[in-house]
Amino acid sequence: MNRRILSLTVSVVVLCVLASGVLAQSALKRKVDSLFVIASAGSITHRDLVEPAIDSIAALGPQVVPILVDKYDTRSARERHTINNILRKIGHEATPHLVEALRRPDGETVSRVCWTLGYIRDSASVEPLMQVADHENWQVRDNALDALGKIGHRDADVVVLAGMADTIGQVRKAAAVAAGRLGIDSAAAVLVHLLGDAFYGARMSAKESLVKLDSALVRKVIADSLESANSVVGNLGCRILGRIGGDAAIEVLLQQTRSDDSWRRAFAGEALIAADPLDNCGYHRFLLLDEPDRLVRLKITSALQRAHEEQEDPRK
Repeated sequence: MNRRILSLTVSVVVLCVLASGVLAQSALKRKVDSLFVIASAGSITHRDLVEPAIDSIAALGPQVVPILVDKYDTRSARERHTINNILRKIGHEATPHLVEALRRPDGETVSRVCWTLGYIRDSASVEPLMQVADHENWQVRDNALDALGKIGHRDADVVVLAGMADTIGQVRKAAAVAAGRLGIDSAAAVLVHLLGDAFYGARMSAKESLVKLDSALVRKVIADSLESANSVVGNLGCRILGRIGGDAAIEVLLQQTRSDDSWRRAFAGEALIAADPLDNCGYHRFLLLDEPDRLVRLKITSALQRAHEEQEDPRK
């Protein structure tokens, strides 16, 4: 057989292989599309078929991941959750394809891929997620930081700290949540600063994360920030001290109950009761003594009543 015939034969074989691969991929896509209609169905008629359809797609393995990612541009929340559920069932085997999808130009799709990677929690996705944590699309940054927090790998500390300075409140919130999940003690000062954030979600997330960090460190940072020009920092700081408790926190709170700011006295009084609900220190009776502000008295009285009720019925 001369070289020309051999070359022609090889070309024909390659074309046949490629054609069969294209046909196989096309058949796989049709199968996935057909099952997906059932898997994402919201009608009562198909209710019993939804889980089997999800399981059937997941059983096809990682080869279906690119097909599912292509569907992530859907407007349907039900379909997005179905895609996420299938990919979670495929698990770590889906990670390489999902990481590859982080390079796609569509920010919306990349954002949803980050979301799914957070549920799969594969450490192999940490570095790729870190690389998109400064993406121009804020939803990508939001979901990348959320995913890094869920995965819990400390390599992400620097990226999470940077995220708390983002211009978008929702991203700052995601970074604050991640800092708590990762237990980044070095984030304490930044989280205390976020207690005064303009975005409510960032403030509340920072508050919840601070109680997960080293208590002694958090007490010190809050104590140093109680005189902040932004009174919200000090007020929420009092609430955190109330949750942390301990003699050192109670001492700081007692000082704040003597503040010239009526709101501060109210927050400090409520926190002092939370830190010492049984009044072991004997400070409760002083909280209402000579308190001139009616609203402060009302808040402290309500806090005392709640503490009393919780002692009678701990389930409350």
